[in-house]
Amino acid sequence: MKVKRNTLLLLACLVWSAAGFNILRIGLIAYPAYRSVLNLLLSILVFAVFQKFIFGKLVKKHTARICSYVEERHFFLKFFDGKSFAIMAVMMSGGIGLRVSGLAPEQFIAVFYTGLGAALLLAGVLFGCNFGKAVLADAKVQNKIEQGE
Repeated sequence: MKVKRNTLLLLACLVWSAAGFNILRIGLIAYPAYRSVLNLLLSILVFAVFQKFIFGKLVKKHTARICSYVEERHFFLKFFDGKSFAIMAVMMSGGIGLRVSGLAPEQFIAVFYTGLGAALLLAGVLFGCNFGKAVLADAKVQNKIEQGE
């Protein structure tokens, strides 16, 4: 199925937001037993590291790639490149494996998943903002064309 170029940004928004919401939910469910200033600071640190060094860069890179497409319509899975699909698969299987195996203590799940989930959710929101900006930019171009400028 082919979708408009800007719709790829919306799909990225929905996928990253759903992933972030689910991971954040898992972390927050485990958090009450481990609520402390230190754990909160650790969650904020996890959030900051993932946002600055991974997801913030990923959002910029994929937004630039998607916006640079010349054709208007693309296969709907092109909101990611192959590397990003691999990263998502490794993260999902690793996270599920950690929880199912019991290797990661509940406190780690609470602290790490809360920070990671919040960073993922923010990445989704940023893709949504970029979608909105792209739609507005296209509308401005269309208005200029219709006005004969």
